[in-house]
Amino acid sequence: MRFQLTARTGHPDFLDLPWDQPLSEWTHRRLVEMPMGIHRHVVRTVRYDGRLYHLKELPRRFAEREWRFLRHLTEEGVPCVKVVGVVSLRDTPEGDRLEAVLITEHLEYSVPYRLLFLRQEHRALRDPMIDALVHLLVRLHINGFLWGDCSLSNTLFRRDAGALAAYVVDTETGELHDELSRGQRQMDLDLAIEKCAGELLDLQASGVLSPSVDPTELGEELQERYERLWDELTTDEVFAADERYRIHDRLRRINDLGYDVDELELVQDRPGQTRMRLKTCVLEPGRYRRLLRELTGLDVQDNQACRLLNDIHNFGAWLQREQDTQLPESAIAHRWMERSFEPTVAMVPEELRGKREPAEIFHEVLDHWHRLSTEEGADIDLLDAAKHYVDRVLRELPEERVVTPTADEDADEDLVGFLPDALANTGELVLSDVTEEASKDR
Repeated sequence: MRFQLTARTGHPDFLDLPWDQPLSEWTHRRLVEMPMGIHRHVVRTVRYDGRLYHLKELPRRFAEREWRFLRHLTEEGVPCVKVVGVVSLRDTPEGDRLEAVLITEHLEYSVPYRLLFLRQEHRALRDPMIDALVHLLVRLHINGFLWGDCSLSNTLFRRDAGALAAYVVDTETGELHDELSRGQRQMDLDLAIEKCAGELLDLQASGVLSPSVDPTELGEELQERYERLWDELTTDEVFAADERYRIHDRLRRINDLGYDVDELELVQDRPGQTRMRLKTCVLEPGRYRRLLRELTGLDVQDNQACRLLNDIHNFGAWLQREQDTQLPESAIAHRWMERSFEPTVAMVPEELRGKREPAEIFHEVLDHWHRLSTEEGADIDLLDAAKHYVDRVLRELPEERVVTPTADEDADEDLVGFLPDALANTGELVLSDVTEEASKDR
């Protein structure tokens, strides 16, 4: 058996897989069936000790392009699946050359759009899904990446404190530039509108989506929101010498959108008039995530981080009033972890922890606590609200760490749910011309 594997370390070596066969013919014991979006290529999923990996078969040049693009986007902080390796130079026992295979790590708690629409009413999904796609497309364009294949099928969604976060899945048709022209960005946006509309029409034809939904209207909304966000993040702004407060206002609006400005340039074109120019290449989301990570060590989605930071501030105000003393923010965050976050998450039994991420559970418990307290007319204990939430709400929710269909969804799909371990991605390993005997030895 001859092949070449280029892979990141910190993962299995994948040497026990039948690389001398087309993916469509595999019957290996590691195969796991999972719900997938629509793909032009064969995609299979394998499991190693509680960790899932997706294998996509495609021509070698496209596999290597996608390997490079996904690594670049990860380095730039763009939400995308983690690429693990590329297998190329695959030959059958008869000596025929097979297509290459791209290996990516399964994104925990991610849900394909079809399952989202099956599990949630479309009116509740419309705005979060549009916003998630818009933010993802803008982030790609700011980094000079032309996706060329933006669609719901090529995007995974994760819950983010009541909103959705979108992740890039497929980049084989992408192009990387120093900067995208307006025409290139519009072309990418037009393709996204066309593909998303087609996918919504497909959902309508299958009876999943209400006929009252107008895919054309959704496309127009996608265009409008994209233009508003792009203009807010990149447009030069002119202000007078006595209007410096407008710099603060602009930066605050950008921060409120979840983005940071690492550098800005002030240019005085004429006396008394200053132009503020934002360098788009250094704009990136993640302000709340970084603040929360510095305070608590928690690494979560940005909306989740914002919600948790707000709760830390509320907890701090109560704690300082109770103790009648000022406390440093780090001390408040430490006590919040000990007395609020960790005890709340610990209320969830082991068998239910695959239904929501810990930060999402805490966010939903806060919402549940607010509803119960409103009904009661007074604050109830947070841990009492957490127990009520676990018993009355969480138990009824579907698994999402590894998505599995419920009885009213795709019941014919045999899916496996489990709790994958955390893993590290460091370095790169290349294995070439591996024989079957060497594989057995490892």
